[in-house]
Amino acid sequence: MLKAFVTEANYQDGTVAYWLIDWLAQQCPRLKKIWADAAYRGQFVERAAYHGIDVEVILRSEDQQGFEVQPRRWVVERTFAWLGNYRRLSKDYEYWLQSSDATLYAAMVHLMIRRLARLRAQP
Repeated sequence: MLKAFVTEANYQDGTVAYWLIDWLAQQCPRLKKIWADAAYRGQFVERAAYHGIDVEVILRSEDQQGFEVQPRRWVVERTFAWLGNYRRLSKDYEYWLQSSDATLYAAMVHLMIRRLARLRAQP
């Protein structure tokens, strides 16, 4: 996870991503492609293009019935599942947004340390 930005529930994902795209372009200059779902169309795609970042919006097919795995979408959903294993992130327990933000970073640090330790332990 490169950056977390926790907001109240009344903000749309595309709006919040639009706020973050400038930071992302500045901090990650090698970033060239973003995969996104339908919520990230419009201004977000235009702003990303301004920074030279290609946004590929993954849309459901019109004849799709029920659940179907979408290309690259599983990466985000898998990460949400990992974060859901942490009790403080499984529900909205926090009163302050900053506490949720900090808990996200702590959980990701924990996940990455475990993965690095596993890699180091292999012969």
